[in-house]
Amino acid sequence: MSDIERRIRTAEDLLRHFAACIKAVQLYSLDHPLVTRAAEQLADTLERAHVEAEHVVVGIVDREVVVDGVPLTSGHGSAETVERLAAVGVERIAFDRGVTSDELMTFVRALAAARAERDEDRVDERLAALSSPHIHVGRLRLQQRVEPGDSDMGAIRRDYQAAVAGAEAIWDHAQAEGSPDPALAIALADGLAGTLGRNRRAMLALTALYEYDNYTFTHMVNVSVLTMAQARSLGIDGALLRQFGLAGLMHDIGKIRTPSEILTKRDRLTESEFAIMRKHPVDGAEMLRHRLELPPLCATVAFEHHLRVDGTGYPAGVSRGSLSLATQFCSIADVYDAMRSQRSYQRAFPTDRILAVLKQNDGSRFDQRLVRRFTQLMGIYPAGNLVRLDSGALAVVLQIHAPDPSRPFVRVIVDPDGQRLPTPRDVALWVDDDPSGPPPRIVMPIDPAEAGIDPLEFLDTAAA
Repeated sequence: MSDIERRIRTAEDLLRHFAACIKAVQLYSLDHPLVTRAAEQLADTLERAHVEAEHVVVGIVDREVVVDGVPLTSGHGSAETVERLAAVGVERIAFDRGVTSDELMTFVRALAAARAERDEDRVDERLAALSSPHIHVGRLRLQQRVEPGDSDMGAIRRDYQAAVAGAEAIWDHAQAEGSPDPALAIALADGLAGTLGRNRRAMLALTALYEYDNYTFTHMVNVSVLTMAQARSLGIDGALLRQFGLAGLMHDIGKIRTPSEILTKRDRLTESEFAIMRKHPVDGAEMLRHRLELPPLCATVAFEHHLRVDGTGYPAGVSRGSLSLATQFCSIADVYDAMRSQRSYQRAFPTDRILAVLKQNDGSRFDQRLVRRFTQLMGIYPAGNLVRLDSGALAVVLQIHAPDPSRPFVRVIVDPDGQRLPTPRDVALWVDDDPSGPPPRIVMPIDPAEAGIDPLEFLDTAAA
């Protein structure tokens, strides 16, 4: 059994025994043999998981459960458990190594008896009361990863440029041979995962500041990076993270069968042309599922990435009870990157406009919890953006402030008179403690090329 297969088996066992334990406590007295057996099985599974990891984390995202970084559907006898956790506001449970059977039983009993809390201000208080020395209960928070001090932006740029060249090679091979080169695709996704792990902020900034001449290939790379960034923010890592990145990289590969005159057409597509374009999810899934070297998730995401959570989208007539978590990450990344890309026939949309599109239709197209976390990840003004403040000064966004994505941490580099500052000044736009007045606010993003400024050089020297 491979490492990923073992992790999936353990995650499934943990979810199943956790669900069984909660149900047993609800139905029987604490001294009933079925309750005792369920608790022992849960404790044994956690002990097995703790051999490899000090902490085992269970997260709830929509109707999907992520156990120790492994996404699972609620088809493991756990649907009622997912509803119970959602009702009381539980989104994250961390079991530490050393948790005892008695501690588990106390927690499960309290969880089974907990009532839904409508007052948002009291949810965190209620969740804290469920916690114990080895069990930590709360909501999912965007993980703020500390980047290493050595943030060699030149190396990050070269990695990104090499990835774009690699994406072009994958595309060319697929056009020539009828399917992509699995080894090249896997190596490219692995490299992107490694670079993202070393410096997430710089990598996300690069996805917004690339040249637009090679949109098809930069889009492949950007969707892969943005898909993995979302996954990492929910604790997904290792081999599974690379599978998410590989699926994002390959999501549009079916377009190699779309006539180039349709792919590059600058005007609106006719209905017949759009019908041809809509075939690429099926074409992509078909070619990917025959490449046994690639994980099945690649074909799934290629097929599903234009489907929506309300059942609309295409391929038409396809019914899905739920979409893969990787698909939902990829779909958000796909729309976001396409709208912010400036091409000869399309101006780039500002981030606030893109996020408004992701939130439209009352969440019928995208899961709004995932959109909210994506907003926290990227911010209204992503890291690396050059922005104008209401004072007239120019600043580079260094870091997102998740509680208020519109007020990031910035480095002021040009004063209101247009003069470069010899010593840039860092400002946290959410901090309102200056007696002289409120903190500056961002008025609008500025095109770095028009200003003659390279924002990335300021990220290279910024503290993580």
